[in-house]
Amino acid sequence: EGGRHILSDCLGGANSWILLSLCPTGGGGCPLGVCLQSQFVGRYVTLPGRARIWTVSLCPEQGEGRTPLVLVHGFGGGVGLWVLNLDRLGARRPLHAFDLLGFGRSSRPPFPHDAQGAEAEFVRSIEDWRREMGITTMILLGHSLGGFLAASYSLTYPERVKHLILVDPWGFPVRPTDPSQIRPPPTWVKAMAAVLGRSNPLAVLRVAGPWGPGLVQRFRPDFKQKFAEFFEDDTISEYIYHCNAQAPRIHLLPRELPITLIYGAESWIDTSTGRRVRELRPHSYVRHLAIAGASHHVYADQPAAFNAAVQEICDSVD
Repeated sequence: EGGRHILSDCLGGANSWILLSLCPTGGGGCPLGVCLQSQFVGRYVTLPGRARIWTVSLCPEQGEGRTPLVLVHGFGGGVGLWVLNLDRLGARRPLHAFDLLGFGRSSRPPFPHDAQGAEAEFVRSIEDWRREMGITTMILLGHSLGGFLAASYSLTYPERVKHLILVDPWGFPVRPTDPSQIRPPPTWVKAMAAVLGRSNPLAVLRVAGPWGPGLVQRFRPDFKQKFAEFFEDDTISEYIYHCNAQAPRIHLLPRELPITLIYGAESWIDTSTGRRVRELRPHSYVRHLAIAGASHHVYADQPAAFNAAVQEICDSVD
């Protein structure tokens, strides 16, 4: 009952909630209840448009008054993928992880059929979720696609973010916009796609340039199939390319917003992004670190090192 009272107070009671840690299976087949040592709350947060975002929260008593840490998963992920991180990262401050719309247990509302519109919808849903949760400011951490969206959110609502943590984030050089510059893919691009396309799904996009959307469709048709009920055209392929073919407009963030980029030392993500961010923000706090022995899923490959790095960042905030 004491744990229930603490958690209820922390979450403000604006939405219905379930204390999943008391359930052997975590409720609804959720595996977190048998994996975590901490008490946590799992609930649906209803947005103004009636879409619902599945949210898991840890609110330790000793974390009262500290800035909450918010985790945003990557493409095809969900809150369950943070299972090796939640106990440690939520031990001394409020922590919230949620399923993005269209993923995990969250609603699957219709999205705009263009990449920019879809991105704006994701950002709007995160802001709606923040308001419903009653969070004033947060430490925002995003992995992969979640990193791209966390950066995009911070561009739109910088006053809500005390520290931006980007973990192996999507983001690559801008593709040509002039149709005269777009040519059929040369043989070397096709050859690289054939070799890398399935085992390294996004690596080829670094060098494919304007041929990227076609390569996504050809070598990862499963992406389009997973979202077939929402998109009859090539929206999902275009969106994946959009996220990876342009670096988030990081130089537009306020100078005072600190940024840390965390990469797996063995990841196929382009780690030079961190160096480019430092060059774009010479008078701002930008830290770039690589975790040894980790690939793209840094938080799962080397959870102890990842948790220690994130906790250090959080402790620097308050």
